[in-house]
Amino acid sequence: MAHGASSASSALDDWPLLYNQAMSFRSFASDNNAGIHPEILDAITRANHDHVAGYGDDEYTNRATAQFKRHFGEDIEVYFVFNGTAANVIGLSAITQPYHGVICAETAHINVDECGAPERFIGCKLIDIPTPDGKLTVDLIRPHVHGIGVEHHVQVRVISITQSTEMGTLYSREEVRAIADYAHANGLLLHMDGARISNAAAALGCSLRDCTRDCGVDVLSFGGTKNGLMLGEAVVFFAKSVENNAWDQVKFIRKQSMQLSSKMRFIAAQFEALLGEGGLWLRNARHANAMACALADGLADIPGIRITQAVQVNAVFAILPPSQIEQLLKEHFFYVWNENTHEVRWMTSFDTTEADIAHFLDSIRNSI
Repeated sequence: MAHGASSASSALDDWPLLYNQAMSFRSFASDNNAGIHPEILDAITRANHDHVAGYGDDEYTNRATAQFKRHFGEDIEVYFVFNGTAANVIGLSAITQPYHGVICAETAHINVDECGAPERFIGCKLIDIPTPDGKLTVDLIRPHVHGIGVEHHVQVRVISITQSTEMGTLYSREEVRAIADYAHANGLLLHMDGARISNAAAALGCSLRDCTRDCGVDVLSFGGTKNGLMLGEAVVFFAKSVENNAWDQVKFIRKQSMQLSSKMRFIAAQFEALLGEGGLWLRNARHANAMACALADGLADIPGIRITQAVQVNAVFAILPPSQIEQLLKEHFFYVWNENTHEVRWMTSFDTTEADIAHFLDSIRNSI
């Protein structure tokens, strides 16, 4: 499997040239490539006046935290960080010891796209499980939960799922609840990588709380960058999921992980705008999801293209001939997900337009 920033480089000899050409057009590579939503820029500008106490001891961080509590409940703890890898590492660090194991899907971001950061900084073993669609199930998990209490074995402590998954698929609330119930019945905790949790909630037609805390999630990495922020993610701990007074420990873990922002207000102000009464998080996510559906609908009458995963959020996975991929990359930047099968990933964003979709579909038709 080849995905990430250099996913197509080994497949195409002219990749650097094609990359530079394609980046002058609208990107379908990742929602990370989108710009900053104007309302987020306005929030940053409004925060950019006077002197404000650093490291989160400010009104902006307090108000952003209040927005998280409005969505998830008063008895939560929120820690703002710079990026998603840090959110995952800090969230998992708070609930594990180095002799623990973390069960995840083989395609999970913590397993594939974080350069071994979880294993290095947490010290735990990642137990990755192959899945057909990026989703774990209790039946897939159960064979890996063994040797509990035996000192010769890694002790499974956490199940980590991604919502929506790296394959663009969704866990239903019932599926998340089933995994959470199994985890808790076996003395385990459930971590959710929610880099695209807003897209998931929008697709499921539920609140952020409905598909996380109320389904039994213990720790959530809450994504902002992929949904219109300039930078910034959050780690959310629900109720008493972190044991042994670990509330007081997380702030030290964050500092030691080099993720305590001195000018915290500029991260917090973005989350205040995203999660505020205007529902920007939902508007952005709904739009990105709708653009992916429009792309998938448009592909239906184009011969030679096979969509490989259900289009449920803002991702379309498809297989098409390699010559067609090469032609398309001259105009549009996207990732080749699997070079062996010629599977590509096309992502839409909050700023993708109907005109972008129409132009991309025309390019696909012209590349045949």
